[in-house]
Amino acid sequence: MPSIHATARHLALLTLAASLLLQTGLASADDWPQWRGKDRTGCSGETGLLKSWPTGGPKLLWKAERLGGGYATPTVAQGKVFGMSFRGNNEVVWCLNENNGREIWAVTIGPANRGVGYGEGPRCSPTVDGNRLYVEGISGDVCCLDIRNGRVLWRKNLVRDFKGWVPTWGYSESPLVDGNKVIVTPGGGEATLVALDKNNGSVIWKAKVPQGDGAHYASPIVCTVDGVRQYVQFLAGGVVGVAADDGRFLWRYDAPHNNTANCSTVLFHDGAIFAASGYGTGGGLARIRKDGSGFVAEEQYFTRKMKNHHGGMVLVDGHIYGADEMVLTCIEWSTGQVKWQNRTPGKGSISYADGCLYFRNENGPVFLIEANPNEYRELGRFDQPERSSKNSWPHPVIANGKLFLLDQDVLLCYDIKQR
Repeated sequence: MPSIHATARHLALLTLAASLLLQTGLASADDWPQWRGKDRTGCSGETGLLKSWPTGGPKLLWKAERLGGGYATPTVAQGKVFGMSFRGNNEVVWCLNENNGREIWAVTIGPANRGVGYGEGPRCSPTVDGNRLYVEGISGDVCCLDIRNGRVLWRKNLVRDFKGWVPTWGYSESPLVDGNKVIVTPGGGEATLVALDKNNGSVIWKAKVPQGDGAHYASPIVCTVDGVRQYVQFLAGGVVGVAADDGRFLWRYDAPHNNTANCSTVLFHDGAIFAASGYGTGGGLARIRKDGSGFVAEEQYFTRKMKNHHGGMVLVDGHIYGADEMVLTCIEWSTGQVKWQNRTPGKGSISYADGCLYFRNENGPVFLIEANPNEYRELGRFDQPERSSKNSWPHPVIANGKLFLLDQDVLLCYDIKQR
C-alpha cells in the first residue's frame, strides 16, 4: 500500500503535468477552441452531460458583464474564454477565466466600424492554436495574439494588403488554422482566399477563384478528397474548393448561394459537401470527385427544406439538423428526405453533444432536443435571462461540462455536467 507521502508526490506530479500541458498550449479534449468546435462541425465529443433540464434550465455558474457589443460566438480553451466586441470606439479581443468569468485581459485591434449593417460589433470566433490566438475584425484586421497577455504578434488587413472589400455586414469569418497556415478570405480576383504563415503572417499563397467572388459571411473548413487536402469556403457566388498546398482552384458549386448573404459553414462527409442558405434558397449535396487533373462537384440532390440562414447545421449519424428558416428540420444526408419538422424551437443556431441538440432561438429561448431522426423529442428548455434587445445570434458553445451563451455584452455560463 503506498505511503501518504508517495500519494502526495503522485498528486503533485499530476498537478505539475496538467500545468505543463496548459503552458505548452495543449487544449483539453473537451475544449471548444475555434468556430463550431475543434473540427468545425458544431459537434462536441464530450459525454456525461445532462439528458434533461429542470424548469428554468441548468444551473448558472457565473455571469460576465460589460463585455461590449457584438455577435461573435466565444471559444474556450486552456481554461480561458475568448471573444470579440465593440467597446466604445474600439474593436477589442477579450479573455476571461473559464472558471469564474473574470476578465484576464482585453486588447484593441482596430477602430469600431459601425458603418456596416448591424453595427453592434464583430462576428468572428477567435481561433486558439497553442499559445496563439487568431482573430479577424469586422473591417478585415487579421491579428495573431499571445493568449497569455493579448500582445499582438503580427497583423494583416484584408483590404489594404490583399485588395479585398468589406462585405455589407462586415467581415464575419473565423480564421482557420491548418498546420503552419492561417486561412482567411479577402474576396475578389487577386486573393479570394489567402494562406498566411501562422508564425509571422507572411503570405504562403494567394488563391484566385476564376469568378473573383467577394467574401461573404461563412468560415472555411478543411477536408481531404482523393488524397488532396482542400479548403472549402462559401463565397458570394457559391461554394469553392482550393488546394491546401498551393491555393490552386479546384471546383465550385453555386446552387446553394443567394445574392444577399451566404452565412452557414459547409458540412463535409464521405467525399461530399452540403451547403445551404436562406432567402428562399435551400441546400444541396454535391459529391466532389477527381476529373482528369482537376475536380468537379456533382450535385446529388437539392432541397428547399433547409433554407438555413446563419444558425448553422450539424450532421449526426447520417442526418442533418438545422433551422429551415422558422422550422427546425431533420433531413437524411444521403437523400435529402425530410424526416421531421417542428416549429416549436423556431429560427436559431444549433450545436450538438452527447446525443442532444442544443438549439438557441434567435429571440432567446434555449432548447435541449434529442438527436433522433424519427421524431422531435424535447428534453428541456429555458428562457435566457439578461436578454438584450438584439437578436441572440451567437451559437451555443459546449465545453468542459459547461454551456456558454453570449448576448451582446453579457456571457452566461451554465453547468450541464451530470453529477
